[in-house]
Amino acid sequence: MRVSTSEVLDSLNQMKLIDPTDEQQFRSLLRSNFAKSMRDVQHFDRLYHLFFHEMRVETADIRQAASYSDQIKQAVETLKRIPHDNSIFDAVVDFLQGNPMELLREMRRIQTEEEQAMLRFNLGPLSDRLNIMLQINRAASAAQALVEEHYAKTDSVAARELADHFEERVNTARTMLVYEPNQLETGTRKTKTEEQRMRGLGEKSFSSFTREEIEEMRDAIDKLVRKLKNIVSRRYAVRNRGSIDVKKTLRASAKYNGVPVEIKYRHRAKRKSRIVTLCDVSGSVWAAARFMLNLLYSLQDCFDKVNSFVFIDHLQEVTPVFEENEINEAIRLVLASPDINFNASTDYGETLRNFKKDYLELLTKKTTLIIVGDGRTNYMNPEDAILGQMRERCRRVIWLNPEQENLWGSGDSEIRSFMPHCHEVRQCRNVNQLFTFIEELVL
Repeated sequence: MRVSTSEVLDSLNQMKLIDPTDEQQFRSLLRSNFAKSMRDVQHFDRLYHLFFHEMRVETADIRQAASYSDQIKQAVETLKRIPHDNSIFDAVVDFLQGNPMELLREMRRIQTEEEQAMLRFNLGPLSDRLNIMLQINRAASAAQALVEEHYAKTDSVAARELADHFEERVNTARTMLVYEPNQLETGTRKTKTEEQRMRGLGEKSFSSFTREEIEEMRDAIDKLVRKLKNIVSRRYAVRNRGSIDVKKTLRASAKYNGVPVEIKYRHRAKRKSRIVTLCDVSGSVWAAARFMLNLLYSLQDCFDKVNSFVFIDHLQEVTPVFEENEINEAIRLVLASPDINFNASTDYGETLRNFKKDYLELLTKKTTLIIVGDGRTNYMNPEDAILGQMRERCRRVIWLNPEQENLWGSGDSEIRSFMPHCHEVRQCRNVNQLFTFIEELVL
């Protein structure tokens, strides 16, 4: 902590106003002069405790240590003669005698390396701390053995006092190592962003959400959706943006004989895509489909048109339901629809045949086809060739699979058959993965 000469002089002048032997008054005086901010207060408190308590022996112990300082000095010299090849051991032994500087310097070096390696995985600082702890334990064991061997037999009182002194210094060294201050912890209250709030539940599988967690994630998603909408609106809403159109500017200014000049800009037409979604609503897959439909319909302004279909054993369009109702009410209506047999076996082949027969004209070169499902066909014909025909008509085919990737292709899973007909197949088991996909799709 940087301390200026004027701050030292101010502290000395103010000493006459307090009782310097009252530690609370003394510490408060130094803190008020040396700590310039709230960040410095925590740093000052740590340094004060380090300097006046951890680095030094308490007052009562100093008087006690003075009577047997020669024994401490002789014991330390004996410890240093123990064969070793680690400089940290000498620093720890010096600390046992009362000289903390070498050990402090080593701890400061480790702390500096940790700050530099904070953003990457690095075992270097950890191994250094472990090395210091091992040398502290080694010095403690050696000191205990020395006291028992040379002093316990001749002078039990001196041996007990010497053992207590070494034990107190060893405990202090361990405390300093474990509680080395973290400069980044300022005590400041931290406010989590929606992205940070989503990191916990956002990594949780859709199928394991409770009702309360669904509501919590819905609120977080709403805020993130508004953020996406704002980005898109700023991209298109500002008219006077882009390169100057010289021809239009000259033509517009001709009626004023060039005075004043009205600047005209080249405007790029909004390039919006159309979305067609096929969502498997069987079992746990429906949990992912529900969040998918929620996000897409929250972002309808970002697309020309969103057509949605749900299926289990046959295809059903739910676009009017979502367009005419609020999203949560629409989901309730879909779940309550008598046309969907939730007890039926999933049939991807029949679903693709239904789409080819009735809705193939929806697919154009501006259309992105999104399929949400695990690709498990219950050993029925997957009709993957129809998906290939659908791919030829549309801009992109994206398959979101809420199942773990290591299970793809196992049992009745036909996802490997569908993959050659998709532009992209990605695992989508949680909200973070889903939102990452939506963000790439929109932006």
